[in-house]
Amino acid sequence: MGVAVLFGAIALFIGADLITDSGEGAGAGHLAAELVVLVAASFGLGAMLWRLGRLRRALADAREDAGRWQEENRDLVQGLGVAIARQFSAWGLTDAESDVGLLLLKGLSLQEIADLRETSERTVREQARAVYRKSSLAGRNALSAYFLEDLLPGAGG
Repeated sequence: MGVAVLFGAIALFIGADLITDSGEGAGAGHLAAELVVLVAASFGLGAMLWRLGRLRRALADAREDAGRWQEENRDLVQGLGVAIARQFSAWGLTDAESDVGLLLLKGLSLQEIADLRETSERTVREQARAVYRKSSLAGRNALSAYFLEDLLPGAGG
């Protein structure tokens, strides 16, 4: 959006300068050069607005698809959430460790988790280590695989 505003400002200033210069009797070469810049800035503005429109439509489509997927799979997701909570309890995770475990499964970075939980990244790193230690899993990938392995189809379909 910032680039589109920049192109718009350039086009506006060049247009105003063209009007001023033509009133002051500027040469044809000077006016032609400024006209070329005005056309280029206008084209840039149009291209940016077109691309922004495409991105907005793509984002709206992605949100609609995500909403449809969530609605279609609401019961499965809730069941998976219950199963994850049950397993976290079986591993003896604290509430904080369970929260960190869920956020790890969602793919958040340690810093993102720390920001979300309003704590330090070091605290989150220690809680993540406790999740891996108590679950006897090697790390984030193993944690995700633990819950997803049986849900995904095998190589044969």
